[in-house]
Amino acid sequence: MLKKEFENEVLKILIPVRCFSCGTLIGDKFEVFSKRVEEGEKPDKVLDDLQVKRWCCRRMIISHIDLIDEFLPFT
Repeated sequence: MLKKEFENEVLKILIPVRCFSCGTLIGDKFEVFSKRVEEGEKPDKVLDDLQVKRWCCRRMIISHIDLIDEFLPFT
């Protein structure tokens, strides 16, 4: 899981552990994916390198949105 610092607190970003459609393990690949995309690599090449081949799994990783910052004011 990725971590964000928010006012001296470390918050974890949650991505689903498994693909909702096929059940393949994808949670361990998200941190590597996001770091490599931030460095400028193309998302499709990164997913190919990580051996994420099914479209449903690719959708899970690419479409993940971090909403933790939206929910923090309500805690």
